[in-house]
Amino acid sequence: MSSPETLVLGGGCFWCTEAVFVRVKGVLDVESGYCNGQPARPSYEQVCSGHTGCVEVVKLEFDPAVIPLSQLLAIFFAIHDPTQLNRQGHDVGSQYRSGIYCSSPEQEAQARDFIAELERESAFAQPIVTEVKPLAHYWPAEDYHQDFFERNPNQGYCLAVAAPKVAKLQRAFAGWLRD
Repeated sequence: MSSPETLVLGGGCFWCTEAVFVRVKGVLDVESGYCNGQPARPSYEQVCSGHTGCVEVVKLEFDPAVIPLSQLLAIFFAIHDPTQLNRQGHDVGSQYRSGIYCSSPEQEAQARDFIAELERESAFAQPIVTEVKPLAHYWPAEDYHQDFFERNPNQGYCLAVAAPKVAKLQRAFAGWLRD
């Protein structure tokens, strides 16, 4: 195993994004949290107010010898809509914005290049609004948000929003599923 890397992704509700990435080969750990805002250690209620600047995110620890950053980005862009500003579906607010929060300048450059390639290919009908920034702050979400889909697979939101994203992962990225 090579040295693990950290990547933080905002793709709407963290329950959905976490539900996808816990199934991906080479992802060593996934944690739901908040990043790039204030105050320190915000509560879910504070973040949902839309006044903290925080984003609902998942922090991925991954082994780049098993799964390259480019593959994580391909999955990320397939499971959310990077053309919606400050929303994902019915989840509206700046806390649901699309974002890639990098732990190194190399990750940031690779993410920007990946988005530029998607734009050149006209991969989406609308412009990509995903922000790419260095990870400035990160705080874990409350315990009840961790592994939410795994613990609540029959909850309405999970059935309506998270389950289809997991199904898309299973169809489109079967070779990247954990054994």
